[in-house]
Amino acid sequence: TFMTDSKVDKEAKTKDIEHKTAKKQDETQALTVKREDLEGTQKELDAALAYFDKLKPSCVDAGVSYEDRVARRKEEIESLQEALRILNGEDIA
Repeated sequence: TFMTDSKVDKEAKTKDIEHKTAKKQDETQALTVKREDLEGTQKELDAALAYFDKLKPSCVDAGVSYEDRVARRKEEIESLQEALRILNGEDIA
């Protein structure tokens, strides 16, 4: 009968509304958590970028040419090798 069909249809739609409402609440909660995570991550990124900007000047070429840096490294390596020879007792003079 029509009344029975209407009652069943109404109950089904009520259940559907309840499920959709619960799902909406879950999704809203998940969205809130994701926004908080995003905000925290953004703060971390901002702090890292600020630190990077602070470090950048000390890492950027300080006006020393490539050849000068290579010569310094070569001298440094030679002096370290000499120190190693002295420590090994090979070059005591």
